[in-house]
Amino acid sequence: MKGQMTAFIKGLIMYDYVLFGAAFVLFVLFIILGLVLRKKMGIAIFFILLAFSTLLLAPTYGYITMHEQLFKNKLMLVSEKKLEYTEAIVVKGTIENTSKFHFKSCKITANVHKLSKNKYRNYIYQFKTIKKMSIVQENIPKGTSRTFKIIVEPFRYSKKYTITLGAKCK
Repeated sequence: MKGQMTAFIKGLIMYDYVLFGAAFVLFVLFIILGLVLRKKMGIAIFFILLAFSTLLLAPTYGYITMHEQLFKNKLMLVSEKKLEYTEAIVVKGTIENTSKFHFKSCKITANVHKLSKNKYRNYIYQFKTIKKMSIVQENIPKGTSRTFKIIVEPFRYSKKYTITLGAKCK
C-alpha cells in the first residue's frame, strides 16, 4: 500500500497539484461560508455538506477526467493469435498519441476475458479477467503511432475468449 501511494505521488504532474489545491481552497471557502451563516441553519448545513462533498468528489472526478483529456490515445488491436505448441497468446496492436503532449511512457495492458453466447454474461465477464499482461512503451511524440506486441503467458484457457486493450500514458 505504501509503495502504491509513493508511486501515485511521484506520478503527479503540475495540473494535479493545481486541481488538488483548488479543491482544498473551495473546501475552506465553503466551511467559512457555513460558519458565517450559522444563524441560518439550513443554509449553513448546505454549505458544510457542499464543502465535504467538494473535498471528496472534486479531486477524484477531476483527476480522472483531466487525465483522460490531457493524455488521449487511440489503441487498435491488429491481430491476436493463440500459439499451438506454447501456452501463450501473441497480441499485436498500435497506439497513437492523439493528445497535445509527448508521452514519456505508456503502460499498455492486454486483458483476456471469457466469452459466451449470452450478452448479459459477456457484460459480467468483462469485469473479471482470466489473464492480464502489460508492457511499457517509452517516448511517444504527439501525433505519432507505434506498434507493439504483447505475449500473454501462461494461457491455459481452452474455450472462447476475447481480448481488450487499455493504456495509461504520462
